[in-house]
Parts: sequence; structure tokens; C-alpha cells
Amino acid sequence: MEGPARYHRVMSRALAVAIISLLSAFSAKPALAGDVATAVTPQTVIHPGDQLGVLVFGDQSLTQSVMVLSDGTIEFPLVGRVAVAGKTPSGASTVLAERLSRFVRHPVITISIAQLGQPNVLVLGEVKTPGKYQLRSEAKLTDAIAAAGGISDSNGAFPEARVADSSGKVTVVSLQNLLQRGDTSLDMPLAEGSVVYVPGPIHFTVSVAGAVDHPGDVQVNQGDRLSMAIAKAGNSQNAQADLNHVHVIRIGADGNQTTTEVNLYSVLKGGDPSADVALEKGDVIYVPQGVRHSDIFSGIGSGLLYILTRLIP
Repeated sequence: MEGPARYHRVMSRALAVAIISLLSAFSAKPALAGDVATAVTPQTVIHPGDQLGVLVFGDQSLTQSVMVLSDGTIEFPLVGRVAVAGKTPSGASTVLAERLSRFVRHPVITISIAQLGQPNVLVLGEVKTPGKYQLRSEAKLTDAIAAAGGISDSNGAFPEARVADSSGKVTVVSLQNLLQRGDTSLDMPLAEGSVVYVPGPIHFTVSVAGAVDHPGDVQVNQGDRLSMAIAKAGNSQNAQADLNHVHVIRIGADGNQTTTEVNLYSVLKGGDPSADVALEKGDVIYVPQGVRHSDIFSGIGSGLLYILTRLIP
């Protein structure tokens, strides 16, 4: 049975998927060399993969072009590795000048971003087109998912993505909070060599018995609720289900059995998703049969006949 809670959840997911699809039109487009002048400002920070122009006034041998390595450093003559990622060009110039002052008297250095890096990111798991994608500079997690066509399975709650950087450090991100609840603070930046893995939904079965069209085991996703199981089992008018007294039988971790009665009709009518019980593996759902109109009339007729036999000699 489709209720307001189910409708709200489906529409929220559809909106999130639509946003991801819209982003996919832009996320995998590589930055063009001609775009650098308009994309780079004095406040633009340096990222791994950026191509830098280093100008050392008065020393042509030290003036050169360098690339920011995956660890955020550049390799420069005399001083070796210098960390520049996360700094503005002027900030990086100051750091390099301090390091170079041990070898060159009063060095005057200017660093500019000649070309923004285009990180190559591997996207795996439950996305429509897994693979390696070259993203725009300063790409984030949503850019990678959009480049891969979005999440392939749109049923149930969004999973938790695992993002690994080039050093192997793994960060877990709740896509439910990021995509559906709009918590953009979780939209983490990606760099060259990042790997994004989107796990598929966790499936399990519950048993649905009683007044449904197809009683038996029903496969659901983690996060699905009682209304989803009954909808999959079928709730046509022929079933004559009494949704006011649905029973959810569950065996807890301690082995004790509990039975919860849910007025699912009231839950769906009121649109309160929190009252629509979240399912767990092994749940048994019993839907009693309501009293049919024909049964009511039959009962009334039998009562009238009994009264008439008592009153009429």
C-alpha cells in the first residue's frame, strides 16, 4: 500500500537522484587551458595535480614549471620537497622563499597556477557506470558520483560511501545525510588517486502472512519499513486486510519474542514515517482479515432470524 510516508521518501530520493544527474553533465568535463585565467584568483588554493609556474627573479636557472605531487608537495632544486597544497600562490611563494634563502641571498619569488589539476578518481560499487574519471579542479564526492552516472539502486536508504585518498586513508561518508538531508559539509574534496566505493543496499527477507495477495517471504532493503513489506506482498481489495491491527513479531538478540501492533492505516493517513516500523531481518508480519460487508449482513440476518423464532409462536 502506498501511503504519504512512502510517497515522501520516494519523492525525496527522486529529487536527490535528479540533482546527481544534473551534476553529471558538468563533473567529468576537464578544465581547458583557456579557462585558467578566469578560474584562478589570488585566493585560489593550490591542489595536488596543479601545474605551477615558479619565477625566481635574477636567477633564470631556478625559474621553472613544476607539478604539485599527490602528497601536496613540489620538488624544487636546492631545497627538495616543499609543501604547497592548501596555500594560495602568494603563501606558497613565501614558504619557498624562506627555504631558498639558505642558498640564495634575498630571493624574490612569484608562484602562479599555470593550469588547474584535473584529478583522476576511481569510482566503484553501486553506481551506473563504474570506472576512472578525470574530474574538474576542486572536485568533490558528489562530482565523482555524478560522473559515474549516479547511484544505480534507488530503493531504500542511501548507503555509506567509503572514500580512500592516495595514501590509503579511508573516510566513511553517509550519503543519506549528504544527498537526502543536504548536509553539504560531508561533500569532501577529492584529489588525484582518490577511490570512491559506493556499497550496494543490504538485502534481507521478512515473512508476511495473513490477508495479503501473496503471503510468504518478501525481500526488502535495509531501511525499508512495514508499509513497504505489505506493499510487496500485495494489498488489493480482494485481500480484505485489516490495516488497523497489523502485528510485527520480532525475536531480539536475547532470544525473547516481542509482538508490536501497528495501526498502519492511521500511520499512512497521518503521514508520520517514524510510526511506520523499520523492518529487521527475520521479522514476521501478520495482517488480519477485516470484516467484510457480506459477513456483517449475514450476522445481522442470523440475529434477526433468532429473534423472530423467539417472538413468533
